[in-house]
Amino acid sequence: MTIAPKAPRKLSMKQRYQALTRDLDWEPSYVSQDEMFPYVSFEGITIHDWSKWEDPFRLTVDAYCKYQAEKDKRLYAVLDGFAQSQGHLSLTDANYLNAMKIFLQGIAPNEYNAHRNFAYLARHLAGPGPRFAALCQSIDELRHTQTEIHTLSNYNKYYSGFHNFSQQHDRVWYLSVPKSFFEDSLSAGPFEFLIAIGFSFEYLLTNLLFVPFMSGASFNGDLPTMTFGFSAQSDESRHMTLGLEAIKFLLEQDEKNVPIVQAWIDKWFWRGYRVTALVAQMLDYMLPRKVMSWKEAFELYFEQQMMEGLFKDLAFYGITPPRHVEDAIAEKEVLSHQVYWILYQFSHAAAFTTSVPTDEHLEWLSKTYPDTFDKHYRALWDKEKRNIEAGGRHFVRGLPQLCQVCQIPMGFTEPGDPTTICQRESEYKGEKFQTCSNGCQWIFEREPEKYVQAWLPVHQIYQGNCGGPSLPEVLDWYGLEDGDNGEYLGSVDELNWQKWHAPDDISQPDTTGAQA
Repeated sequence: MTIAPKAPRKLSMKQRYQALTRDLDWEPSYVSQDEMFPYVSFEGITIHDWSKWEDPFRLTVDAYCKYQAEKDKRLYAVLDGFAQSQGHLSLTDANYLNAMKIFLQGIAPNEYNAHRNFAYLARHLAGPGPRFAALCQSIDELRHTQTEIHTLSNYNKYYSGFHNFSQQHDRVWYLSVPKSFFEDSLSAGPFEFLIAIGFSFEYLLTNLLFVPFMSGASFNGDLPTMTFGFSAQSDESRHMTLGLEAIKFLLEQDEKNVPIVQAWIDKWFWRGYRVTALVAQMLDYMLPRKVMSWKEAFELYFEQQMMEGLFKDLAFYGITPPRHVEDAIAEKEVLSHQVYWILYQFSHAAAFTTSVPTDEHLEWLSKTYPDTFDKHYRALWDKEKRNIEAGGRHFVRGLPQLCQVCQIPMGFTEPGDPTTICQRESEYKGEKFQTCSNGCQWIFEREPEKYVQAWLPVHQIYQGNCGGPSLPEVLDWYGLEDGDNGEYLGSVDELNWQKWHAPDDISQPDTTGAQA
């Protein structure tokens, strides 16, 4: 009598995950651990047991790819339908697309930078758990790069300023702000990079960008961007959880890690916060239909969720709220107004256009910022209205001083005093360096060797490294063309928008001036 072999027992989901991820790891036999993973020790972080890493989302590669493929099918169906139905004509106003130009130029290339460095972590972290998590996030970031480009490419057929975003990202002055953030993190060690991206970029920036701003896209008729944004936000939730797990893992491994992690949190909070300055003016000034003010978004996603949630949890490990957090809270009433005024004055050298807020918009700003807007900023726009009525338009023809760390023009004010420009000066090896705030000064003086090497656009123009000494030569080096910059009213986009929406011409869109 023969006995049939016993059928193999089916693995549970947890066992299957373990078999397909961590159990694939091996111990090196012909090289040492230090030779195989040379980058995990020089930052001073001590790791005793890599197996203690908890994976926030247990996904195998096959499950992950199936899940993402389903999301892509839904996204590309929306993109195709929007393009085929001439959906770009259903936007509230072509002026809305100025925000999307900044998004494409500033965010998409940095999603690719994040992809590159998470791929680096997937090779060089010594534990199989964090390596696999980094691999999944690397694929996520590459997907975000591609879907952002595909989502916005349809607008490139009809509107200016979208055509050479990659070149602009490397050269244009205001894009050096997000670019310097990522290059700062890319040139750090692996653990600092995890804090920079997992904590600062994912927790602070993407919450403020992907949730309120993507709702704003929906309010303004931009269905593809809304669909992409909420598709990406499900990934960002995983990324935020990964960032929090990285912080807790480092803190639980050894007490000596606590002051190192605290210093990184202090630094990257302020670096990320300064990048959100671009998001602040997008919410308050670049959305024709408003969904949420910068102040409301900051209070909800930072003050309530991070200060009252995340940092209360981290207090158990000895982590305190970031340095200079009170300065950031004090700026919530003024940040967006200061940044948009900077961009308004220099948009003749940008790949987008700016305009004076309408009367309705000014009333919304007055009601939203009752303590500051009328008192400090309304007079600027009233004066600018008179300038335009008299046939003028205010552009600054000189070059602004830039902060050595965040690389934003020095237009911020002293904490609690919106009438006084904040300027800090530091000295290193006999040379003086300027920063825009207490936070940027602290970061500079902590690592001066790093920030003295900053590629500052204004300095590079003065040195003759940006195409030539004149504005037309610099704009040509940027890759900007007629219609990409300046004032919205009278621009190629605005004139085409009027033509396309005229009763006789709406079926015959004129793409003259759009960048193919």
